[in-house]
Amino acid sequence: MLRIELGQRKRLIEIIHSLTDRTKEAKLNGWLGEAEGLQVSLQAAGKKLAAMDQTRAQSKTRVTDLGIPQIRQP
Repeated sequence: MLRIELGQRKRLIEIIHSLTDRTKEAKLNGWLGEAEGLQVSLQAAGKKLAAMDQTRAQSKTRVTDLGIPQIRQP
């Protein structure tokens, strides 16, 4: 599984905007196969963005149990 780089969120949003524009252009020109392929890519990018946002939200709210400290006698 590939790790999602949270710093690339802005770039992913740019890609989504570009895919949206290209899908509209393909539909306007009647390139239905191209439009469908771009739509699949757009959906995948949207899922990746959602996963990125979920990962970011979890990293802020995650609590780690460190246990109870034990004092050792010399």
